Amino acid sequence: MSVLLTPATWVIALLPSRRASTHYELLLPSAAVASSKARSYSIRHACHLLCVRRRLRTLLVVVGLLVGAVVGGFLYVVSVPLPPLYSRFHKAELDLPQHNASLRLPEGKSGRYLWIANHASKCGWGNAMQELFLNAYLAYRSERAFVFDNYTWSRDEADYSLYNLRPIPSRIPLTAMIRGPIVGNYPPFGENVPRAVIPEYFNEVCPNRTVIGSSEVNDALVDPSAETLIQAWTERMGPHRCVEVETGSPEIFDEHVFADAHRLLDIWPHFSQSPIVQNFSWSTLVELAFDNNREVFSPASPLEPTLSSVPISAGLARYTLIDGLLAIHVRRGDFKGHCYDVLARRSIGYTGFNSFPSLPDRWDLAADLSDRDKRALYTRHCFPDIDMIVNRVEEIRNTPAGRGLRHVYVMTNGSPSWVLQLKAALMARHGWQNVASSRDMMLNPEQKYVSQAIDMLIGQRAQVFVANGFSTLSGMVVMLRMANGVSTDATRHW
Repeated sequence: MSVLLTPATWVIALLPSRRASTHYELLLPSAAVASSKARSYSIRHACHLLCVRRRLRTLLVVVGLLVGAVVGGFLYVVSVPLPPLYSRFHKAELDLPQHNASLRLPEGKSGRYLWIANHASKCGWGNAMQELFLNAYLAYRSERAFVFDNYTWSRDEADYSLYNLRPIPSRIPLTAMIRGPIVGNYPPFGENVPRAVIPEYFNEVCPNRTVIGSSEVNDALVDPSAETLIQAWTERMGPHRCVEVETGSPEIFDEHVFADAHRLLDIWPHFSQSPIVQNFSWSTLVELAFDNNREVFSPASPLEPTLSSVPISAGLARYTLIDGLLAIHVRRGDFKGHCYDVLARRSIGYTGFNSFPSLPDRWDLAADLSDRDKRALYTRHCFPDIDMIVNRVEEIRNTPAGRGLRHVYVMTNGSPSWVLQLKAALMARHGWQNVASSRDMMLNPEQKYVSQAIDMLIGQRAQVFVANGFSTLSGMVVMLRMANGVSTDATRHW
């Protein structure tokens, strides 16, 4: 008897079952088998197409995001005004009168020169400035013309570099920041010491120079002091007219010298009285910003002369203290990581120029301090919060040196919102006549990129200055105050 398949049973027969999965094709005509295979292929093909489409959509989204980011970054960069290049300052350096090969000794084509081509770069102004002073002092002690270069962020890039996604000048002429013998200005070092020159002139009068790698001299010494280094280098350079310190070799005066007061300050008695320090002045650009913003950070009497009107011949003595002004240096931003991840982890103390023995606040780190107490100590002295800052300011205001303080100036790289909170906290604690910060200064484009120097000038002239002992910028302010005879009681630390 033949088996009749109704439509329902025919459909059921097409469906695979576990029991008959290996034999169901035997029940179907050959055409049905072919149809089943075609249907299976179609399903697999459809799944494949679906996967491809999904991957393609994901790829297009990623590419779109990348293109959008590139376009957005480009639009952001082109919308930000490019920084100035200070060409007028560089031209003035080129036109210095000592750039004349026919001059008599100790200058001209027969003079003696020192070009420290491996000077620091890609660092803050505080680091660069402290090295600059010692390099110039080495040239002075060895009776050679100091070859001064730009304040350099990058030697290799074009005129602009990126810092925090913003363009900055790759190089700034030193004369945009400072004046004095270091950059070839009068008064000169002395009758036996030639005036400072720039590298372009050095290359002209010294086509054949002796190149010395710093390791050749420094590696023969064990933890040398600044004075030991100066004597060793003076002896090594002795017979050579033109000396260039090899690019790429370590700095002559490295971070270890500047971090150790015992190694750094043995030069202090002579260094502090040398023309390098005593004839130092800030640039006209910096001093103009100081004068223009005087009402911002410490309103002056109408009868008080502007700083720009004081003769430069007075040198360091031009920078008298401003009665009633308290300047505090408060580091923010990436300095937090430096405080904890570098300084605290390595148990590093104050920098050399922040460690004069006569200063009232000394760094003291007990050997048996717990990690928690150690972190708290570094927080208070390196990265204090607003409450710590306000409390410390009150302590200093109540000292004999703090009598009569009326104005506060906050030297800081903190965010505008954070600075507003600090200013409000200071005003709430004491009735200051004025509290201002680096964020309040009105600066032109050229002054904006030398603003650290402007802050240093304000700190240098404050009745009381509160330094960050771990900051080289603070250290240079402390050094200039010490060299100018400011009472040590008026220079404090957190």
